[in-house]
Parts: sequence; structure tokens; C-alpha cells
Amino acid sequence: MLFLTAGQVAAQDLEPRRWTPLPPGINVIGAGVVGSQGDIFFDPALQIEDATVDAETIGLSYVHSLKIGNKLARLDVTVPWQHARYAGLLEGEPATAVRVGLMDPTVRLSVILAGEEPDPGAKSSTVVGAAIAVIAPLGEYSEQFLINLGQNRWVFRPQVGFVHTRGQWSYELTGSAFFFTDNDEFFNGSTRSQDPLFAVQGHVVYALKRRGHWAALSVGYGGNGQSIIDGNRVDDDQRLSLASLSYGMPLGTNQSLKFAIVRSRTNTGKGSDVDSLALAWSHRF
Repeated sequence: MLFLTAGQVAAQDLEPRRWTPLPPGINVIGAGVVGSQGDIFFDPALQIEDATVDAETIGLSYVHSLKIGNKLARLDVTVPWQHARYAGLLEGEPATAVRVGLMDPTVRLSVILAGEEPDPGAKSSTVVGAAIAVIAPLGEYSEQFLINLGQNRWVFRPQVGFVHTRGQWSYELTGSAFFFTDNDEFFNGSTRSQDPLFAVQGHVVYALKRRGHWAALSVGYGGNGQSIIDGNRVDDDQRLSLASLSYGMPLGTNQSLKFAIVRSRTNTGKGSDVDSLALAWSHRF
């Protein structure tokens, strides 16, 4: 399940165990809900102050494992929907806005490059993988609004992942970059370009002795991504830190539940500080 936080342009996520190899031919369907609350910090020139967001996000997901050549691979599709309420002061006067509808869906293809078949007698194993995720501009969008659920542009996100497992402990590290096409229908008819955004996330996962139960501590950081509006650079570099605690457990033979607390904080004067609670269900067949 992709944990989307309200207002995150690049939909950064913290997802432990994403590089776990699956046998080919496995299908997984999932659904999740995320409740988010926080503060949004705009450029002072926009005269928006004390802005807050309260959002509920519902996500549907599908995973299919396969082989590409002799390598294990998986295809992930995530479709989010959100109801978000924004409030604050616009030019000193109270103002509110509500956005409801589809967010941009994501399709991700990952391949295990090494370590897909560890030695059964080994005390440790290492997996290395690569992936490409594509975020499609299908979400609700209007150039009349500064805040939208969709981005009205394509986003391409290559990733490289590393997982080392020793006993009940797993250590995961993923690096990625976001590349953006132009939004030719940005606010008030302008055109927005954006520099690449770079992100890294790490996870420490502990497999409990109760079969199928696990807990994870995750941290992430994303930086860069400066915007260019009608050819003019904007001082809006992103510096976003994320942290989460998550717990997974089986629900019967082929189903599972996952709970997570996610905290994101901007390290600049612009962006958002958002806290989220997430619950996700999945069924494997």
C-alpha cells in the first residue's frame, strides 16, 4: 500500500518490504485508508497564512509477480482517491477549500537483479533490485486552483533497492529520483517546469516469532525539485523528512493487515508538516 500524505507533490512514500521476492504468478489485491492532518506553508508572496489540511485518502492496489527473462519481477498499480479540506487566511481573511476526487495513479515495474534465490542454509541473504514507477496525470485538476489532487504532468521515478537479511532482521535502502514533464496549464495559465527531485529511504524490519508478523522503523528524505514558472526560477526547493512505524500481520491464510504511523516535515519555509495514520488490507491468490 502506498501511503500518500496530503499535498505531497511527488507522492513520496515509505514502504518497507517492497523488494521482497515473490514467486511468479502471484496476484495481490489491496485496499487502504489514510487519515492526514497538518500545516501547509506557502510562498509569502501568495498571502496565504495559517493554512491547514485535513484529508482522507483511499487507495486500491494490484500486484502481479512475473519473470522477465530469468529474473523475478513484479508489477504494482495504485489508484488513490482523496477528500481534502483546506483552511487558512487569504489576504488576511478566513478562507476554505475542498478537493474531492481521483489522484494521479502510479504504475511500477520492479526487477530483482541479484539474490532472488538465497542459499537455504545461509545465515544471511542480500537482494538487489531496480524499478521504474510512472505517475500518470489522471487526477482531478484545474488551472484555476493553486491546490489540486492531480499534477497535470507525467512523473517518472527510477529506483534502486538493496535489502540485507540476517536472522529475523532485514535492512533496506532505496534511492530514487523524480523526473517531471512540464505542466502547461499551471495556475492562472502559466507553465511550470521542475528540476528533478532526489529521495532516499531506509527501513529496519524485524520478523517476529509469530509467523507472518513483522514490525518496521522507516526514515526518508527528499531534496531539490526547484520549480520554474514561465521561465523564472522560484525559491521552492524541497527538503522533506519522513519517518514511520509500521506493523504487519496475517489475517487468515492469504490475507494480511498493515498499520502505520507516518510523519513528514519540511526543512524549509515552504511545504507541509503532515501526520498520517494508515490501515491497509491485502489478499493474495
